[in-house]
Amino acid sequence: MIYSKIPLAQTVVTLCKTHNIKHIVISPGSRNAPLNIGFTHDDFFECYSIVDERCAAFFALGIAQQIQEPVAVVCTSGSALLNYYPAIAEAYYSNIPLVVLSADRPKHLIDIGDGQTIKQKNVFGEHVLYSSNLKLDIKDSENISQESELPIFRNLENKLERFLGLQKDIQTYNESEIHDALTISKLNLGPVHINIPFDEPLYETTEELLINPKPFKIQNRLDKVDAFEIKSLLDTWHSAKRKMILVGVLQPNYIEAKWLQEIADDDSIIVFTESTSNLHHKDFFPGIDKIIAPFDDDDFRALQPDLLLTFGGLIVSKKIKAFLRTYKPSHHWHVGLTKANDTFFCLEKHIKLKPNTFLEAFLSQVTHHTKSTYKTTWLAVREKRRKLHKDYLQTITFSDFTVFNKILKSIPKNTILQVSNSSAIRYVQLFRFPNSIEVFCNRGTSGIDGSTSTALGTAVASEKQTTLITGDLSFFYDSNALWNNYIPDNFRIIIINNKGGGIFRILPGNKNTEKFDTYFETKHHLTAKQLCDMYGFEYSEAKNEEELTAKLSTFNDISKQPKLLEIFTPSRINDEILLNYFKFIK
Repeated sequence: MIYSKIPLAQTVVTLCKTHNIKHIVISPGSRNAPLNIGFTHDDFFECYSIVDERCAAFFALGIAQQIQEPVAVVCTSGSALLNYYPAIAEAYYSNIPLVVLSADRPKHLIDIGDGQTIKQKNVFGEHVLYSSNLKLDIKDSENISQESELPIFRNLENKLERFLGLQKDIQTYNESEIHDALTISKLNLGPVHINIPFDEPLYETTEELLINPKPFKIQNRLDKVDAFEIKSLLDTWHSAKRKMILVGVLQPNYIEAKWLQEIADDDSIIVFTESTSNLHHKDFFPGIDKIIAPFDDDDFRALQPDLLLTFGGLIVSKKIKAFLRTYKPSHHWHVGLTKANDTFFCLEKHIKLKPNTFLEAFLSQVTHHTKSTYKTTWLAVREKRRKLHKDYLQTITFSDFTVFNKILKSIPKNTILQVSNSSAIRYVQLFRFPNSIEVFCNRGTSGIDGSTSTALGTAVASEKQTTLITGDLSFFYDSNALWNNYIPDNFRIIIINNKGGGIFRILPGNKNTEKFDTYFETKHHLTAKQLCDMYGFEYSEAKNEEELTAKLSTFNDISKQPKLLEIFTPSRINDEILLNYFKFIK
């Protein structure tokens, strides 16, 4: 085995192995050479080389999103580290374990005018769960000059004893910091930053492991039920005739089917699900905006819950947020191990349990189902909306709306769907598709900046086919994601290219003006064809419904290279068709 000669580099690599961190995403550099040497010469690690640090971090995030285990990103010193920030923020708000290993220069070489040096200490501020700044190794006793030592240490023997003691203290400190950071990332599901100073020479290697880390007990997260807390909720639950469960981002199969059925059997409960909840039952309510967008004040008051129970991560639907902030429930409980967001400004209780643990403990204590017409009333509304939805599709021309209808029907069963932010995820929410399709989207910060890179990380981590549905701006913004040597042949990208940020046409404001086109919608005439030629994607395009039908018929066939389908839609009518949709279904 080949190791870096630097004990600190050996320590970082060894403890990552101890903590079972297998996936290492490396952006090439010089200052991080000691880490790169250690990771790439150990077959335990699966290493990836991604040049663009922003893409690298989102690629790692996509892997971590799938395996639900920490993934490490490794970069050199200086501005490279700052490019991780968008993905770090996304990981923080999406509860995804990401470990940043940044190489740094020694403290005495910071702010002296050298290139690629910045103040890296605590650079991610409050967007990481833990920030650790490791200590530089003492190379050898010769580095402690007589001029720099107190007289008591000028004796060679005393100098050597002092050196050994200092290095032992440094090693103990570094091991403890690394262990704490990796443990926190795994248990609390979020990003951590370990900043690692290296002095030159950086490239020396050895076949000898120079360190022997102390054994640490790897902790597991406790999921302990508080029986008193469970009992304290029962009276409120039994008395509430209108109970709403709202489910945000969840991993597939996160809640057991038996608990979903028990919830569905209670007529006093309605369950609103988002596409990213990956939660399905015939009596639940997907397509939230489709159901509530046409409501008037009387409808909202009739729907207003006495009790709101939330699971999962962040919510896409702005309409459900506006509704619950205006028509607040009397009680709001959130169930989940990590943070509880007071999204509706009425959070009463955070129950720190996994949903399955809570439901098993709580539902076993529920003595009866409260008599109510709450669910049956809104099931009738749901069916009416679904019929009108189908009717509307027969009345409109080729547009974003009709395109999403067709492409979502074409996604193969038992595959993964990654969706970019902005318009794409909002359109997806309006349509139904097979329950076996797993849906993901970067909803932590809801940015467009890393959707393609995240989807590629997902495709690498999963054996299932991954399809990315993205808007044109989101795709071109993250086009460096395709500078990637690990793209599987079954990876698919579908771009809806309406030549600008179409979502801004839906918002209030003066449209069809030069300033709007340039500074809000950002009109362009780019296509993905040249990028596909450069990066080895099979490219196809569609400009009308007939072409789209023909291209989709073979798009998911087995191929020897990944595929990209670019669909061009008329930008000037998309907003009108979407806004008229909500009027029609009323």
